[in-house]
Amino acid sequence: MQKIVLILLATFLLTSCGSSKNKRVVTRKPETTKTVKKTNKRNKNNTVVLPVIAQSIINNAEKYEGTRYKYGGTTKKGMDCSGLIYTAFKEGNIAIPRVSSEMAKTGDWIDLKTVREGDLLFFATKKNTRKVNHVGLVTAINGKDVEFIHATTSGGVITSKLKEKYWYFAFVQARRVL
Repeated sequence: MQKIVLILLATFLLTSCGSSKNKRVVTRKPETTKTVKKTNKRNKNNTVVLPVIAQSIINNAEKYEGTRYKYGGTTKKGMDCSGLIYTAFKEGNIAIPRVSSEMAKTGDWIDLKTVREGDLLFFATKKNTRKVNHVGLVTAINGKDVEFIHATTSGGVITSKLKEKYWYFAFVQARRVL
């Protein structure tokens, strides 16, 4: 009996961050999500001004850079990808789902060409599937170079670039919650 429990526990722990089975992505916003006023204001240089709340969420996430990976974690002691995003938004008083597959149904789908700081990027990192099981928060846009913060099993909370081959091919969708 103990062997079965250990095998089930090991299988559960090896499944990646917040994955779910056969759930399809829906493009409507759940009623539990706090609505934040969106802005597309431009400054004198005709560049889009980042909403204050988006910068706050990014700052919240960046506080955890270097934190080790822990499946299901949401603290400085350890966190997973969805735990990082969930915690950063929670600290900004914005409620979003806890797991990445559910986050992928929150907010509005956006084209990658229109992504901005504070948007969420979703990935499918398992072979032979396009089911969302990983999430990152866009922290910077430099031309076509998109940087995002996320938690990886190998490096903990780090910042990566979407143009990296691994992330580029694992990318599924971008969503705007803010």
